[in-house]
Amino acid sequence: MSSSFSSAAASPTPSERPEPPRSPPLPAAPLVGALIESLSFRGCGFGRAAAPAFEKEDLRERAAFPQRLRAAVHAAMRARDPTAGAFALVDRDGDGEGRGAGNRWFDAAVYDDAPESPLVAFVNPRSGGRLGPVVKTRLQDLIGEDQVFDLTVVKPSDFVEYALACLEQLADSGDHSARFVRHNLRVMVAGGDGTVGWVLGCLGELYVQNREPVPPVAVIPLGTGNDLSRSFGWGASFSFSWKAAAKRSLYKAIFCSVSCLDSWHVVVSMPEHGEEEKEDLDLPHSLRRLGECTFYDDGTAKGELPETVSCFDGVFYNYFSIGMDAQVAYGFHQLRDEKPFLANGPLSNKLIYAGYTCKQGWFFTQCISDPELRGLRNVLCLSIKRMDSSEWENIPVPSSVRAIVALNLHNYASGRNPWGNLKPEYLEKRGFVEAQSDDGLLEIFGLKQGWHASLVMVELISAKHIAQAAAIRIEIKGGYWRDAFMQMDGEPWKQPLSSEYSTFVDIKKVPYPSLIINGGDR
Repeated sequence: MSSSFSSAAASPTPSERPEPPRSPPLPAAPLVGALIESLSFRGCGFGRAAAPAFEKEDLRERAAFPQRLRAAVHAAMRARDPTAGAFALVDRDGDGEGRGAGNRWFDAAVYDDAPESPLVAFVNPRSGGRLGPVVKTRLQDLIGEDQVFDLTVVKPSDFVEYALACLEQLADSGDHSARFVRHNLRVMVAGGDGTVGWVLGCLGELYVQNREPVPPVAVIPLGTGNDLSRSFGWGASFSFSWKAAAKRSLYKAIFCSVSCLDSWHVVVSMPEHGEEEKEDLDLPHSLRRLGECTFYDDGTAKGELPETVSCFDGVFYNYFSIGMDAQVAYGFHQLRDEKPFLANGPLSNKLIYAGYTCKQGWFFTQCISDPELRGLRNVLCLSIKRMDSSEWENIPVPSSVRAIVALNLHNYASGRNPWGNLKPEYLEKRGFVEAQSDDGLLEIFGLKQGWHASLVMVELISAKHIAQAAAIRIEIKGGYWRDAFMQMDGEPWKQPLSSEYSTFVDIKKVPYPSLIINGGDR
Protein backbone atom coordinates (compact mmCIF):
# COMPACT_ATOMS: atom_id res chain seq x y z
CA MET A 1 0.00 0.00 0.00
CA SER A 2 2.86 2.41 0.75
CA SER A 3 4.23 2.03 -2.78
CA SER A 4 0.89 3.08 -4.31
CA PHE A 5 0.75 6.19 -2.13
CA SER A 6 4.29 7.26 -3.09
CA SER A 7 3.49 6.92 -6.76
CA ALA A 8 0.40 9.11 -6.46
CA ALA A 9 1.92 12.09 -4.60
CA ALA A 10 5.26 13.75 -3.97
CA SER A 11 7.24 12.31 -1.12
CA PRO A 12 7.17 14.56 2.00
CA THR A 13 10.34 15.73 3.69
CA PRO A 14 11.45 13.74 6.75
CA SER A 15 10.12 16.48 9.04
CA GLU A 16 6.76 16.51 7.25
CA ARG A 17 6.41 12.76 6.97
CA PRO A 18 3.67 11.62 9.35
CA GLU A 19 4.24 8.59 11.51
CA PRO A 20 2.68 5.61 9.77
CA PRO A 21 -0.33 4.15 11.50
CA ARG A 22 0.39 1.09 13.55
CA SER A 23 -1.62 -1.94 12.53
CA PRO A 24 -2.23 -4.80 14.90
CA PRO A 25 0.69 -7.24 14.82
CA LEU A 26 0.08 -10.28 12.64
CA PRO A 27 0.36 -13.67 14.31
CA ALA A 28 3.12 -14.64 11.93
CA ALA A 29 4.75 -17.35 13.98
CA PRO A 30 1.56 -19.36 14.58
CA LEU A 31 0.54 -19.07 10.92
CA VAL A 32 3.95 -20.07 9.64
CA GLY A 33 4.18 -22.82 12.20
CA ALA A 34 0.79 -24.20 11.15
CA LEU A 35 1.80 -24.08 7.50
CA ILE A 36 5.09 -25.84 8.18
CA GLU A 37 3.27 -28.38 10.32
CA SER A 38 0.76 -29.16 7.59
CA LEU A 39 3.46 -29.59 4.96
CA SER A 40 6.01 -31.40 7.11
CA PHE A 41 6.56 -35.11 7.53
CA ARG A 42 4.35 -34.99 10.58
CA GLY A 43 1.69 -33.34 8.45
CA CYS A 44 1.78 -36.49 6.35
CA GLY A 45 1.06 -38.46 9.47
CA PHE A 46 4.46 -39.16 10.96
CA GLY A 47 5.15 -38.75 14.63
CA ARG A 48 3.05 -38.28 17.71
CA ALA A 49 3.48 -34.51 17.65
CA ALA A 50 1.30 -34.34 14.52
CA ALA A 51 -1.76 -35.69 16.34
CA PRO A 52 -2.94 -32.37 17.85
CA ALA A 53 -2.95 -30.79 14.38
CA PHE A 54 -5.21 -33.47 13.00
CA GLU A 55 -8.44 -31.83 14.00
CA LYS A 56 -11.57 -33.33 12.50
CA GLU A 57 -12.91 -29.92 11.49
CA ASP A 58 -9.71 -29.09 9.65
CA LEU A 59 -9.76 -32.42 7.81
CA ARG A 60 -13.37 -32.06 6.76
CA GLU A 61 -12.79 -28.48 5.63
CA ARG A 62 -9.92 -29.66 3.44
CA ALA A 63 -11.66 -32.69 1.92
CA ALA A 64 -15.45 -32.20 1.93
CA PHE A 65 -17.30 -31.31 -1.27
CA PRO A 66 -19.80 -28.44 -1.23
CA GLN A 67 -23.26 -29.72 -0.31
CA ARG A 68 -24.64 -29.02 -3.78
CA LEU A 69 -21.90 -31.14 -5.43
CA ARG A 70 -22.41 -33.99 -2.96
CA ALA A 71 -26.12 -33.97 -3.73
CA ALA A 72 -25.44 -33.84 -7.48
CA VAL A 73 -23.03 -36.80 -7.39
CA HIS A 74 -25.46 -39.00 -5.44
CA ALA A 75 -28.38 -37.99 -7.66
CA ALA A 76 -26.37 -39.00 -10.74
CA MET A 77 -25.53 -42.40 -9.27
CA ARG A 78 -29.09 -43.08 -8.09
CA ALA A 79 -30.53 -42.20 -11.49
CA ARG A 80 -27.60 -43.83 -13.32
CA ASP A 81 -27.52 -40.65 -15.38
CA PRO A 82 -24.79 -37.96 -15.14
CA THR A 83 -27.26 -35.23 -16.13
CA ALA A 84 -29.35 -35.91 -13.03
CA GLY A 85 -27.00 -33.65 -11.06
CA ALA A 86 -27.49 -30.62 -13.29
CA PHE A 87 -29.53 -28.90 -10.55
CA ALA A 88 -26.24 -28.13 -8.76
CA LEU A 89 -25.47 -25.65 -11.53
CA VAL A 90 -28.96 -24.17 -11.77
CA ASP A 91 -29.37 -23.81 -8.00
CA ARG A 92 -25.91 -23.17 -6.69
CA ASP A 93 -26.93 -22.00 -3.24
CA GLY A 94 -29.48 -24.74 -2.62
CA ASP A 95 -32.11 -22.10 -1.82
CA GLY A 96 -34.53 -23.01 -4.58
CA GLU A 97 -33.82 -19.87 -6.59
CA GLY A 98 -32.51 -20.84 -9.96
CA ARG A 99 -29.51 -19.06 -11.43
CA GLY A 100 -28.75 -20.37 -14.88
CA ALA A 101 -27.25 -19.43 -18.18
CA GLY A 102 -28.00 -15.88 -19.23
CA ASN A 103 -27.58 -14.43 -15.76
CA ARG A 104 -24.51 -12.23 -16.05
CA TRP A 105 -23.67 -12.55 -12.36
CA PHE A 106 -23.89 -16.33 -12.58
CA ASP A 107 -21.96 -16.59 -15.84
CA ALA A 108 -19.11 -14.49 -14.46
CA ALA A 109 -19.01 -16.12 -11.04
CA VAL A 110 -15.92 -18.00 -10.01
CA TYR A 111 -17.12 -20.42 -7.40
CA ASP A 112 -15.11 -20.28 -4.23
CA ASP A 113 -16.69 -23.21 -2.40
CA ALA A 114 -14.30 -25.92 -3.66
CA PRO A 115 -12.36 -27.82 -0.96
CA GLU A 116 -8.60 -27.55 -0.86
CA SER A 117 -8.04 -31.32 -1.20
CA PRO A 118 -11.17 -33.16 -2.40
CA LEU A 119 -11.24 -36.78 -1.27
CA VAL A 120 -13.60 -39.76 -1.47
CA ALA A 121 -13.25 -43.19 0.14
CA PHE A 122 -14.32 -46.70 -0.83
CA VAL A 123 -14.62 -49.32 1.91
CA ASN A 124 -14.95 -53.08 1.55
CA PRO A 125 -16.86 -54.00 4.74
CA ARG A 126 -15.98 -57.69 4.27
CA SER A 127 -12.26 -56.95 4.58
CA GLY A 128 -10.40 -56.80 7.85
CA GLY A 129 -12.68 -59.14 9.79
CA ARG A 130 -14.91 -56.95 11.93
CA LEU A 131 -12.80 -53.87 11.29
CA GLY A 132 -14.23 -52.99 7.87
CA PRO A 133 -17.58 -51.58 9.08
CA VAL A 134 -15.82 -49.77 11.94
CA VAL A 135 -13.39 -48.08 9.55
CA LYS A 136 -16.28 -47.11 7.30
CA THR A 137 -18.07 -45.39 10.19
CA ARG A 138 -14.87 -43.61 11.22
CA LEU A 139 -14.21 -42.30 7.70
CA GLN A 140 -17.80 -41.08 7.45
CA ASP A 141 -17.30 -39.20 10.70
CA LEU A 142 -14.10 -37.57 9.42
CA ILE A 143 -14.94 -36.51 5.85
CA GLY A 144 -18.71 -36.88 5.67
CA GLU A 145 -21.10 -39.72 5.04
CA ASP A 146 -21.75 -38.67 1.43
CA GLN A 147 -18.09 -39.10 0.44
CA VAL A 148 -17.59 -42.61 1.84
CA PHE A 149 -18.92 -45.44 -0.32
CA ASP A 150 -19.66 -49.01 0.70
CA LEU A 151 -18.42 -51.30 -2.08
CA THR A 152 -21.24 -53.75 -1.46
CA VAL A 153 -23.63 -50.93 -2.40
CA VAL A 154 -21.73 -48.66 -4.81
CA LYS A 155 -19.43 -50.16 -7.42
CA PRO A 156 -16.39 -48.08 -8.36
CA SER A 157 -17.36 -48.49 -12.02
CA ASP A 158 -20.65 -46.71 -11.28
CA PHE A 159 -18.77 -43.92 -9.52
CA VAL A 160 -16.58 -43.45 -12.59
CA GLU A 161 -19.45 -43.68 -15.05
CA TYR A 162 -21.95 -41.44 -13.28
CA ALA A 163 -20.41 -39.46 -10.40
CA LEU A 164 -17.23 -38.33 -12.16
CA ALA A 165 -19.15 -37.75 -15.39
CA CYS A 166 -21.57 -35.53 -13.46
CA LEU A 167 -18.67 -33.40 -12.16
CA GLU A 168 -17.25 -33.22 -15.68
CA GLN A 169 -20.54 -32.00 -17.12
CA LEU A 170 -20.91 -29.37 -14.41
CA ALA A 171 -17.33 -28.26 -15.09
CA ASP A 172 -18.03 -27.98 -18.82
CA SER A 173 -21.04 -25.79 -17.98
CA GLY A 174 -18.87 -23.29 -16.14
CA ASP A 175 -18.87 -24.62 -12.57
CA HIS A 176 -15.33 -23.86 -11.44
CA SER A 177 -15.73 -25.69 -8.15
CA ALA A 178 -16.80 -28.88 -9.95
CA ARG A 179 -13.80 -28.53 -12.24
CA PHE A 180 -11.42 -28.10 -9.30
CA VAL A 181 -12.89 -31.09 -7.48
CA ARG A 182 -12.73 -33.29 -10.56
CA HIS A 183 -9.13 -32.34 -11.43
CA ASN A 184 -7.77 -32.59 -7.87
CA LEU A 185 -9.74 -35.55 -6.54
CA ARG A 186 -7.93 -38.29 -4.62
CA VAL A 187 -9.37 -41.68 -3.66
CA MET A 188 -8.88 -43.66 -0.44
CA VAL A 189 -9.51 -47.42 -0.60
CA ALA A 190 -10.01 -49.43 2.59
CA GLY A 191 -9.63 -53.12 1.78
CA GLY A 192 -7.25 -55.82 0.64
CA ASP A 193 -5.16 -56.02 -2.51
CA GLY A 194 -8.09 -57.29 -4.56
CA THR A 195 -10.23 -54.35 -3.51
CA VAL A 196 -7.48 -51.85 -4.33
CA GLY A 197 -6.97 -53.48 -7.73
CA TRP A 198 -10.71 -53.35 -8.42
CA VAL A 199 -10.83 -49.60 -7.80
CA LEU A 200 -7.61 -48.96 -9.75
CA GLY A 201 -8.99 -50.91 -12.70
CA CYS A 202 -12.21 -48.90 -12.78
CA LEU A 203 -10.32 -45.61 -12.55
CA GLY A 204 -8.06 -46.81 -15.37
CA GLU A 205 -11.07 -46.73 -17.70
CA LEU A 206 -10.73 -42.94 -17.62
CA TYR A 207 -7.58 -43.30 -19.75
CA VAL A 208 -9.43 -45.42 -22.28
CA GLN A 209 -12.27 -42.89 -22.47
CA ASN A 210 -9.92 -39.87 -22.70
CA ARG A 211 -11.31 -38.49 -19.45
CA GLU A 212 -8.10 -37.56 -17.69
CA PRO A 213 -6.88 -36.72 -15.11
CA VAL A 214 -7.12 -40.03 -13.28
CA PRO A 215 -7.39 -39.74 -9.48
CA PRO A 216 -4.51 -41.35 -7.54
CA VAL A 217 -5.32 -43.97 -4.91
CA ALA A 218 -4.36 -44.26 -1.24
CA VAL A 219 -4.74 -47.43 0.84
CA ILE A 220 -6.01 -48.44 4.27
CA PRO A 221 -4.83 -52.09 4.46
CA LEU A 222 -7.65 -54.37 5.61
CA GLY A 223 -6.72 -57.55 3.75
CA THR A 224 -4.70 -60.61 4.70
CA GLY A 225 -1.52 -60.12 2.65
CA ASN A 226 -1.72 -56.38 1.86
CA ASP A 227 1.21 -56.61 -0.55
CA LEU A 228 0.20 -53.54 -2.57
CA SER A 229 -0.11 -51.61 0.65
CA ARG A 230 3.34 -52.72 1.82
CA SER A 231 4.92 -51.79 -1.51
CA PHE A 232 3.82 -48.16 -1.27
CA GLY A 233 4.33 -47.47 2.41
CA TRP A 234 0.78 -47.96 3.73
CA GLY A 235 1.79 -50.76 6.07
CA ALA A 236 1.25 -54.47 6.54
CA SER A 237 -2.01 -54.11 8.46
CA PHE A 238 -4.25 -51.47 9.93
CA SER A 239 -3.33 -50.17 13.36
CA PHE A 240 -5.15 -51.30 16.50
CA SER A 241 -5.48 -47.61 17.36
CA TRP A 242 -7.74 -47.33 14.34
CA LYS A 243 -9.33 -43.98 15.20
CA ALA A 244 -6.05 -42.08 15.07
CA ALA A 245 -4.76 -44.27 12.24
CA ALA A 246 -7.75 -43.45 10.02
CA LYS A 247 -7.15 -39.74 10.53
CA ARG A 248 -3.43 -40.07 9.76
CA SER A 249 -4.19 -42.08 6.64
CA LEU A 250 -6.51 -39.40 5.31
CA TYR A 251 -3.87 -36.73 5.85
CA LYS A 252 -1.33 -38.87 4.03
CA ALA A 253 -3.79 -39.27 1.16
CA ILE A 254 -4.07 -35.47 0.95
CA PHE A 255 -0.43 -34.43 1.24
CA CYS A 256 1.84 -37.24 0.05
CA SER A 257 3.29 -37.65 -3.44
CA VAL A 258 2.14 -39.96 -6.24
CA SER A 259 4.00 -42.87 -7.89
CA CYS A 260 3.40 -44.77 -11.11
CA LEU A 261 2.74 -48.51 -11.17
CA ASP A 262 2.67 -50.95 -14.09
CA SER A 263 -0.65 -52.70 -14.58
CA TRP A 264 -1.29 -55.87 -16.56
CA HIS A 265 -4.26 -56.85 -18.70
CA VAL A 266 -5.42 -60.47 -18.51
CA VAL A 267 -7.72 -62.13 -21.07
CA VAL A 268 -8.96 -65.69 -20.47
CA SER A 269 -10.29 -67.45 -23.59
CA MET A 270 -12.16 -70.68 -22.89
CA PRO A 271 -14.23 -73.05 -25.05
CA GLU A 272 -17.95 -72.41 -25.02
CA HIS A 273 -19.65 -74.30 -22.19
CA GLY A 274 -23.31 -74.90 -21.48
CA GLU A 275 -25.39 -72.17 -19.86
CA GLU A 276 -25.30 -73.94 -16.49
CA GLU A 277 -21.50 -74.03 -16.45
CA LYS A 278 -21.39 -70.34 -17.41
CA GLU A 279 -23.60 -69.45 -14.46
CA ASP A 280 -21.46 -71.57 -12.13
CA LEU A 281 -18.33 -69.59 -13.07
CA ASP A 282 -18.15 -67.16 -10.18
CA LEU A 283 -15.67 -64.45 -11.19
CA PRO A 284 -14.10 -61.86 -8.87
CA HIS A 285 -15.19 -58.23 -9.13
CA SER A 286 -11.97 -57.36 -10.95
CA LEU A 287 -12.96 -59.53 -13.94
CA ARG A 288 -15.66 -58.81 -16.50
CA ARG A 289 -17.31 -61.05 -19.08
CA LEU A 290 -16.72 -60.14 -22.73
CA GLY A 291 -19.02 -62.77 -24.23
CA GLU A 292 -18.36 -64.83 -27.33
CA CYS A 293 -15.31 -63.95 -29.42
CA THR A 294 -12.94 -65.45 -31.95
CA PHE A 295 -9.55 -66.75 -30.85
CA TYR A 296 -6.64 -65.99 -33.19
CA ASP A 297 -3.75 -68.43 -32.94
CA ASP A 298 -0.37 -67.03 -33.94
CA GLY A 299 1.45 -70.34 -33.89
CA THR A 300 1.83 -70.96 -30.16
CA ALA A 301 -1.11 -73.34 -29.59
CA LYS A 302 -0.26 -76.99 -28.94
CA GLY A 303 -3.74 -78.41 -28.26
CA GLU A 304 -7.08 -78.42 -30.07
CA LEU A 305 -8.70 -75.03 -30.75
CA PRO A 306 -12.45 -74.39 -30.81
CA GLU A 307 -14.02 -72.21 -33.48
CA THR A 308 -15.43 -69.77 -30.95
CA VAL A 309 -14.49 -69.03 -27.38
CA SER A 310 -16.03 -67.24 -24.42
CA CYS A 311 -13.79 -64.54 -22.96
CA PHE A 312 -13.42 -62.48 -19.82
CA ASP A 313 -10.76 -59.99 -18.86
CA GLY A 314 -9.37 -57.91 -16.00
CA VAL A 315 -6.33 -56.04 -14.73
CA PHE A 316 -3.86 -56.97 -12.00
CA TYR A 317 -1.19 -54.88 -10.29
CA ASN A 318 0.82 -57.27 -8.15
CA TYR A 319 0.54 -60.88 -9.33
CA PHE A 320 -1.31 -63.51 -11.33
CA SER A 321 -0.95 -67.17 -10.41
CA ILE A 322 -2.24 -70.56 -11.46
CA GLY A 323 -2.01 -73.84 -9.55
CA MET A 324 -1.89 -74.94 -5.96
CA ASP A 325 -1.47 -71.53 -4.30
CA ALA A 326 -4.60 -70.27 -6.06
CA GLN A 327 -6.47 -73.42 -4.98
CA VAL A 328 -5.59 -72.73 -1.35
CA ALA A 329 -6.72 -69.12 -1.72
CA TYR A 330 -9.98 -70.26 -3.31
CA GLY A 331 -10.71 -72.58 -0.42
CA PHE A 332 -10.10 -69.78 2.06
CA HIS A 333 -12.39 -67.36 0.22
CA GLN A 334 -15.16 -69.96 0.06
CA LEU A 335 -14.93 -70.48 3.81
CA ARG A 336 -14.90 -66.73 4.47
CA ASP A 337 -18.09 -66.30 2.44
CA GLU A 338 -19.83 -69.23 4.11
CA LYS A 339 -18.61 -68.63 7.67
CA PRO A 340 -17.40 -65.04 7.98
CA PHE A 341 -17.13 -65.29 11.77
CA LEU A 342 -14.11 -67.61 11.39
CA ALA A 343 -12.10 -65.16 9.28
CA ASN A 344 -12.15 -62.20 11.66
CA GLY A 345 -8.59 -60.90 11.38
CA PRO A 346 -5.19 -61.29 9.68
CA LEU A 347 -3.88 -63.85 12.21
CA SER A 348 -6.89 -66.14 11.99
CA ASN A 349 -6.88 -65.76 8.21
CA LYS A 350 -3.27 -66.96 8.00
CA LEU A 351 -4.00 -69.95 10.26
CA ILE A 352 -6.88 -70.92 7.97
CA TYR A 353 -4.59 -70.54 4.96
CA ALA A 354 -2.09 -72.90 6.59
CA GLY A 355 -4.85 -75.43 7.25
CA TYR A 356 -6.01 -75.34 3.66
CA THR A 357 -2.44 -75.76 2.43
CA CYS A 358 -2.28 -79.11 4.21
CA LYS A 359 -5.83 -80.12 3.28
CA GLN A 360 -5.38 -79.44 -0.43
CA GLY A 361 -2.44 -81.82 -0.60
CA TRP A 362 0.46 -79.44 -1.03
CA PHE A 363 2.32 -81.10 1.82
CA PHE A 364 1.08 -84.61 2.46
CA THR A 365 -0.95 -86.03 -0.44
CA GLN A 366 1.06 -87.96 -2.98
CA CYS A 367 1.02 -86.42 -6.42
CA ILE A 368 0.03 -89.70 -8.08
CA SER A 369 -3.21 -90.06 -6.07
CA ASP A 370 -5.13 -87.47 -8.11
CA PRO A 371 -4.35 -86.12 -11.60
CA GLU A 372 -5.21 -82.63 -10.38
CA LEU A 373 -2.34 -82.78 -7.87
CA ARG A 374 0.35 -83.43 -10.43
CA GLY A 375 2.83 -80.84 -11.61
CA LEU A 376 1.81 -78.22 -14.14
CA ARG A 377 4.25 -79.36 -16.81
CA ASN A 378 1.92 -82.08 -18.11
CA VAL A 379 -1.02 -79.79 -18.71
CA LEU A 380 0.40 -76.33 -19.27
CA CYS A 381 2.42 -74.65 -22.05
CA LEU A 382 4.12 -71.34 -21.29
CA SER A 383 5.11 -68.82 -23.96
CA ILE A 384 6.55 -65.35 -23.43
CA LYS A 385 7.63 -62.24 -25.30
CA ARG A 386 10.80 -60.64 -24.05
CA MET A 387 11.35 -56.90 -23.84
CA ASP A 388 11.53 -55.26 -27.30
CA SER A 389 10.61 -58.52 -29.04
CA SER A 390 7.48 -59.37 -31.02
CA GLU A 391 8.17 -63.12 -31.22
CA TRP A 392 6.74 -65.71 -28.86
CA GLU A 393 9.28 -67.94 -27.14
CA ASN A 394 8.34 -71.27 -25.61
CA ILE A 395 9.60 -71.65 -22.02
CA PRO A 396 9.91 -75.14 -20.46
CA VAL A 397 8.02 -75.53 -17.19
CA PRO A 398 10.06 -77.42 -14.54
CA SER A 399 8.49 -80.81 -13.85
CA SER A 400 8.25 -80.28 -10.09
CA VAL A 401 6.43 -76.93 -10.23
CA ARG A 402 2.84 -76.98 -8.94
CA ALA A 403 2.17 -73.25 -8.94
CA ILE A 404 3.31 -70.57 -11.41
CA VAL A 405 3.31 -66.91 -10.39
CA ALA A 406 3.80 -63.81 -12.56
CA LEU A 407 4.90 -61.07 -10.14
CA ASN A 408 5.00 -57.32 -10.72
CA LEU A 409 6.03 -56.02 -7.27
CA HIS A 410 8.58 -57.16 -4.70
CA ASN A 411 5.89 -58.25 -2.22
CA TYR A 412 3.96 -61.52 -2.39
CA ALA A 413 2.11 -63.59 0.25
CA SER A 414 2.22 -61.05 3.10
CA GLY A 415 5.42 -59.21 2.25
CA ARG A 416 7.68 -62.01 1.06
CA ASN A 417 10.06 -61.54 -1.85
CA PRO A 418 10.14 -64.96 -3.56
CA TRP A 419 12.10 -63.67 -6.55
CA GLY A 420 14.87 -62.67 -4.15
CA ASN A 421 17.60 -60.07 -4.30
CA LEU A 422 19.69 -61.57 -7.07
CA LYS A 423 23.39 -60.93 -7.52
CA PRO A 424 24.60 -59.16 -10.68
CA GLU A 425 26.52 -62.25 -11.81
CA TYR A 426 23.38 -64.40 -11.64
CA LEU A 427 21.29 -61.77 -13.42
CA GLU A 428 23.80 -61.63 -16.27
CA LYS A 429 24.03 -65.41 -16.48
CA ARG A 430 20.25 -65.84 -16.76
CA GLY A 431 19.70 -62.81 -18.96
CA PHE A 432 17.61 -61.08 -16.29
CA VAL A 433 17.51 -57.45 -15.20
CA GLU A 434 16.94 -56.09 -11.72
CA ALA A 435 13.22 -56.21 -10.96
CA GLN A 436 11.33 -52.90 -10.63
CA SER A 437 7.62 -52.11 -10.27
CA ASP A 438 7.58 -49.95 -13.40
CA ASP A 439 10.07 -51.73 -15.70
CA GLY A 440 7.47 -53.25 -18.04
CA LEU A 441 8.45 -56.79 -17.02
CA LEU A 442 6.87 -59.57 -14.99
CA GLU A 443 9.01 -61.98 -12.97
CA ILE A 444 7.79 -65.57 -13.52
CA PHE A 445 8.65 -68.12 -10.87
CA GLY A 446 7.45 -71.52 -9.72
CA LEU A 447 6.63 -73.09 -6.36
CA LYS A 448 7.10 -76.82 -5.89
CA GLN A 449 5.57 -78.84 -3.06
CA GLY A 450 4.56 -77.18 0.19
CA TRP A 451 7.93 -77.71 1.85
CA HIS A 452 9.66 -75.78 -0.92
CA ALA A 453 7.05 -73.03 -0.72
CA SER A 454 7.50 -72.81 3.05
CA LEU A 455 11.25 -72.25 2.71
CA VAL A 456 10.60 -69.63 0.04
CA MET A 457 8.08 -67.86 2.28
CA VAL A 458 10.58 -67.58 5.15
CA GLU A 459 13.12 -66.38 2.54
CA LEU A 460 15.67 -69.10 3.23
CA ILE A 461 15.74 -69.84 -0.49
CA SER A 462 14.42 -68.18 -3.63
CA ALA A 463 11.59 -69.55 -5.74
CA LYS A 464 12.26 -71.47 -8.95
CA HIS A 465 13.17 -68.71 -11.42
CA ILE A 466 11.57 -69.32 -14.81
CA ALA A 467 11.71 -66.09 -16.86
CA GLN A 468 11.17 -62.36 -17.11
CA ALA A 469 8.57 -61.37 -19.70
CA ALA A 470 6.88 -58.37 -21.30
CA ALA A 471 3.93 -60.57 -22.37
CA ILE A 472 2.77 -64.07 -21.36
CA ARG A 473 0.55 -66.73 -22.91
CA ILE A 474 -0.46 -69.80 -20.89
CA GLU A 475 -2.21 -72.68 -22.64
CA ILE A 476 -3.99 -75.25 -20.48
CA LYS A 477 -4.57 -78.31 -22.61
CA GLY A 478 -7.95 -80.00 -22.50
CA GLY A 479 -8.60 -83.50 -21.21
CA TYR A 480 -6.18 -83.47 -18.26
CA TRP A 481 -7.92 -81.45 -15.52
CA ARG A 482 -11.58 -80.77 -14.80
CA ASP A 483 -10.76 -77.35 -13.31
CA ALA A 484 -7.83 -75.00 -12.85
CA PHE A 485 -7.51 -72.54 -9.98
CA MET A 486 -6.31 -69.02 -10.77
CA GLN A 487 -5.99 -65.77 -8.85
CA MET A 488 -5.18 -62.11 -9.43
CA ASP A 489 -4.01 -59.95 -6.53
CA GLY A 490 -5.49 -62.33 -3.98
CA GLU A 491 -8.87 -62.74 -5.73
CA PRO A 492 -9.18 -66.43 -6.79
CA TRP A 493 -11.61 -68.28 -9.02
CA LYS A 494 -12.23 -71.84 -10.18
CA GLN A 495 -11.79 -72.03 -13.95
CA PRO A 496 -13.67 -74.89 -15.69
CA LEU A 497 -11.69 -76.70 -18.38
CA SER A 498 -12.80 -78.53 -21.51
CA SER A 499 -12.21 -82.23 -21.98
CA GLU A 500 -11.36 -81.57 -25.64
CA TYR A 501 -10.13 -78.01 -26.24
CA SER A 502 -7.46 -75.79 -24.73
CA THR A 503 -8.03 -72.75 -22.51
CA PHE A 504 -5.75 -69.72 -22.92
CA VAL A 505 -4.58 -66.96 -20.58
CA ASP A 506 -2.98 -63.92 -22.26
CA ILE A 507 -1.20 -61.22 -20.21
CA LYS A 508 0.19 -57.97 -21.57
CA LYS A 509 1.10 -54.60 -20.11
CA VAL A 510 -1.53 -51.88 -20.01
CA PRO A 511 -0.21 -48.90 -22.03
CA TYR A 512 -0.91 -46.33 -19.31
CA PRO A 513 0.29 -46.14 -15.69
CA SER A 514 -1.75 -46.59 -12.55
CA LEU A 515 -1.32 -43.91 -9.88
CA ILE A 516 -0.76 -44.72 -6.19
CA ILE A 517 -0.06 -42.29 -3.38
CA ASN A 518 3.12 -42.97 -1.39
CA GLY A 519 1.99 -43.64 2.16
CA GLY A 520 5.58 -43.80 3.37
CA ASP A 521 6.57 -40.59 1.64
CA ARG A 522 9.32 -38.79 3.55
